[in-house]
Amino acid sequence: MAGSKTTGSKAASAASKTLQSQSTGTASKTAAASALAQTSAPNKTTSSSAASAASKVLRDGRTSVSSKSAAGSALSQAKKK
Repeated sequence: MAGSKTTGSKAASAASKTLQSQSTGTASKTAAASALAQTSAPNKTTSSSAASAASKVLRDGRTSVSSKSAAGSALSQAKKK
């Protein structure tokens, strides 16, 4: 159920690492920022643009494990249609 999940410590660490990386793309950083913003905010959900970015990150074979972890967390907290 969206709105009751928060980003766990491992995903938050991955999101932080993604945001600090110089070589990380915009989509990865968008998804990571969304995941990090939801670390202690169970009432927040991932926006549609951040969910779209997270989906793109997960489908890209060149993306790092840290970026995929953050994107997965962000996507799991998106509103369900």
